[in-house]
Amino acid sequence: MERMTGAELTIRLLERQGITCIAGIPGGANLPLYDALSHSLRIQHVLARHEQGAGFIAQGIARSSGRPAVFFATSGPGATNTLTALADAKMDSIPIICITGQVSRPMIGTDAFQEVDIYGMSVPVTKHNYLARTAEELLHIIPEAFSIASSGRPGPVLIDIPKDVQTAKLEIAELPPPGMPKAPIAPDPALIRQAAELINAAERPLLLLGGGTNHPDTAALALTLMEKCGIPATMSLHGLGVVPLEHPLSLGMLGMHGARYTNMLLEECDLLIVVGARFGDRSTGRMDRFCLNAKVIHVDTDAGEVGKLREVEAGIIADACLTLQSLLPFLSMRRREPWLDRVACLKATHGMAVKDTGNPCSPYGIIRCAASLTDSPVIITTDVGQHQMRVAQVFPFTRTRQWLTSGGLGTMGFGLPAAIGAALQHPEATVLCFSGDGSLLMNIQELATAAEQQANVKVILCNNNGLGLVQQQQELFFGGRIFASEYTHAVDFLSIAKGFGIPALNLNLSGNPEKDLENALRRKGPCLVEVGIHAEDKVFPMVPPGAANIEMIGGEHHA
Repeated sequence: MERMTGAELTIRLLERQGITCIAGIPGGANLPLYDALSHSLRIQHVLARHEQGAGFIAQGIARSSGRPAVFFATSGPGATNTLTALADAKMDSIPIICITGQVSRPMIGTDAFQEVDIYGMSVPVTKHNYLARTAEELLHIIPEAFSIASSGRPGPVLIDIPKDVQTAKLEIAELPPPGMPKAPIAPDPALIRQAAELINAAERPLLLLGGGTNHPDTAALALTLMEKCGIPATMSLHGLGVVPLEHPLSLGMLGMHGARYTNMLLEECDLLIVVGARFGDRSTGRMDRFCLNAKVIHVDTDAGEVGKLREVEAGIIADACLTLQSLLPFLSMRRREPWLDRVACLKATHGMAVKDTGNPCSPYGIIRCAASLTDSPVIITTDVGQHQMRVAQVFPFTRTRQWLTSGGLGTMGFGLPAAIGAALQHPEATVLCFSGDGSLLMNIQELATAAEQQANVKVILCNNNGLGLVQQQQELFFGGRIFASEYTHAVDFLSIAKGFGIPALNLNLSGNPEKDLENALRRKGPCLVEVGIHAEDKVFPMVPPGAANIEMIGGEHHA
């Protein structure tokens, strides 16, 4: 028998789950957890400057590794500050565990200092949540939380632990085994044969690969299917990297800011094979005008997504990797030359229109130049806005889990803390964080965390002194009335970065911007590189809100 407190048990169970890094902020209600954590020889603690930042650091760890990550927060405002990071993880299917301290049980419901019902508040933004009522309950809560977070469609789990539960003593004869993902769902053999018949009969099939395929084994199977059957693939925002951008069968990203030829090909295909993607509105445009001439095969581990927005000919509720594995033996080898010739023709005539890519002080040039100057391995994070869409359009992604971005929730402030998490998880990698001035200001305090950890994060700040994507929509769809989206005060980001102890430079003031960029990217540790971007530089092409994908505007000149 071993005697320990609830807090000590929590740390022991997290160690058994393989957790080696926890981001968080201590406060009165979670100090017993922190005291127990201080004795751990296996877990590093990262002191974030905001609980939302801690949540996104955990997301950076989870997104880049594919395994659950953990963050801590205290009660009250500490707990409420976690909600955006949890909602973001719920929308993008990211396995994170948030452990919050709570006031002692006798004080719950009394409006005690720093008391909020985070259990109730977090229900809509988590996959599951717990309020631990006894220390003994932690023996099953913590392993179960990890199993739930990583099984099926992954997602966030919250565990709220009252302070007296943390300090309660208990006798433990044996610790439970770590919580593991449940066995993946195998596909129905009859549906596999039906899907194979549809694919073999199709003349103009396309694959749509989403975040559910963002795993090395699944990506390898998808590529095998593409090459065996002569089927091109487009990716959702979270599918980028599953197929290397430069692969001849890659169509890049579809939807609102995808290439014009990609959306045109989707209108011409006769079979759309959707794997691990939901029919998000930014991908499909007007759903009632999306791929009207195509039959649909939809593979997703979440039964709620299959048939939710689009009727399908074959709905396979199963693990993407197992489905592709089962499907491949039934597929005929096909070259489909007429279809691939059509793909090549549209690529040539309606390709992505980008300019000035050799100039590191241009909107697309900074992305291309940074890519060419960064040694592998490299991980990319972004915030949300024009810079995010430009990176999605042109960065030469080559592998899964290389691209970390906030998709479903579109959270400004995501990029920097997520980059810190990725850098902590992969210390051998260079992490490029593309951000805008509006986004960076949302969680700029995490520059202190980056400096303290000496995280190898390179913040590439595309500064147009405003909310660029908001301004773009105001100019195009609101009569050019720019309101509440243009900053009248210019922030001195270089001085701010240096105040946090981070080297910084402005490429617009450099005599040799490419060389200075190279030096900044190859120097170990964090740095900030600022590039001034003209507010009138829009990101095209673009599907207007509420329009069909085929009604894209802008980007008429061809690459």
